Amino acid sequence: MAATPAIVTCPSCGRRNRVRATARGVPRCSVCHTDLPWIVETDPAGFDEEIAASVPVLVDFWAPWCGPCRMVSPVVEQMGREFAGRLKVVKLNTDEAPAIAARYHVQGIPLLVVIRDGAEVDRLVGAVPAAHLRAMLERHVAAPNPADG
Repeated sequence: MAATPAIVTCPSCGRRNRVRATARGVPRCSVCHTDLPWIVETDPAGFDEEIAASVPVLVDFWAPWCGPCRMVSPVVEQMGREFAGRLKVVKLNTDEAPAIAARYHVQGIPLLVVIRDGAEVDRLVGAVPAAHLRAMLERHVAAPNPADG
């Protein structure tokens, strides 16, 4: 089953853009070409397709009943916006994906895993402050290209 495209509003011009799972490139606005925040929700059928990307992927393993998950979700989405063009955020409900949770040895949620080139490179367990998550991501995400800005 193919992943469902996400609709992302450009933070620069307000244009709504359809963003599909893609292993190469990063999503850009169809009008002003600004890098778009790449934040998607997926299910078990689309997970492997979504984590294949040319940029690091931050996977948010969560569940709807989890209070700390609801606390960290806005921080995760903020990081997706801050690192637009350099990071993809994939959100996966572990209640709907027990086999994937087992594959990543999920013992507690929220669990934030950084995947690069298909391999896990870092992880954080629990609701962490934005500064802590940002510091982890900065170790794995390329610096912005001044020529892009």
